[in-house]
Amino acid sequence: MGQAWGFSKHGGPEVQELFDRPDPVPGRGEVLIRVDVAGVNPLDHIVRAGLVEGLDGGRPFPRVLGMEAAGTVLALGEDVDGLEVGYAVFGFALTGGGTYAETTVLSAPNTARIPAGLSAAVAATLPVAGTTAVDVLDQLGLPAGATVLVNGVGGGVGLAVAGLAAARGLRVVGTGSTAKRESAEAVGVRFVDYTAEDVATAAGELVPDGFDAIVDLVGGASLRTVAPLAKDPRNVIAVGDASVSDLGGRFVERRLDRENLERSAGLALDGVLAPAISAVHPFSDALVALAAVENGHAVGKVVIKVT
Repeated sequence: MGQAWGFSKHGGPEVQELFDRPDPVPGRGEVLIRVDVAGVNPLDHIVRAGLVEGLDGGRPFPRVLGMEAAGTVLALGEDVDGLEVGYAVFGFALTGGGTYAETTVLSAPNTARIPAGLSAAVAATLPVAGTTAVDVLDQLGLPAGATVLVNGVGGGVGLAVAGLAAARGLRVVGTGSTAKRESAEAVGVRFVDYTAEDVATAAGELVPDGFDAIVDLVGGASLRTVAPLAKDPRNVIAVGDASVSDLGGRFVERRLDRENLERSAGLALDGVLAPAISAVHPFSDALVALAAVENGHAVGKVVIKVT
């Protein structure tokens, strides 16, 4: 028996609750883990709101919040290869298990071992922010010296993209609110404050000939404001807004497999991919952590220390 933070029905923060539940039993292709650290993402409150029902795995209410975690394997389901009880691992709860919990199940093909020397806190940020950064930049395939605009640079994914881009020799401009400036500039970003200046004008002045690529993490009207700054609309990559195709751009092609997790972990271990963890909340304050991400005030990555 353990505790979990979840939601009793779809809705806003008012449907969230802490509840007791038996340890889940891993099914075919799943591993049961004791959760050490859970990552917090905007997708968590989007799932709670019922906007992406498929990610709940069809499980009954109450459902557990969260989709990425690091911890220790306690049990294996059938047909699990490459993982053993006692391994320190990180990965995705893609079958609806949730990760804001003392124990949970992860999808084994989407789970990897944590390499020696890498902390559980950093590992817990890699399934979403780390692999997204790798996927975006691999999809673009830009040469060193190319210019990229990261629209919405101050969150966990944005800072991961910016930092990895800078490590690859790209020239990075990023947009964000005033509170995000220091973190963005720390990873080599030339920062545009959307609360103080016109984004299109300010970014255009920094790179008058147009950007070789734009990575959008905001969507909506903001995406449509910056998209014309790209030299080639096909190099506008959106992480959250599929309507980018209407502008001639592309949606990020995600790879959630073990190989990509291991690659992200290796880059993190080498210091090339450095997730910016701005807050580590205790398990008792899990909903405070989610609220910070939901209201957009969080800088970088927020994680929950469970055990």
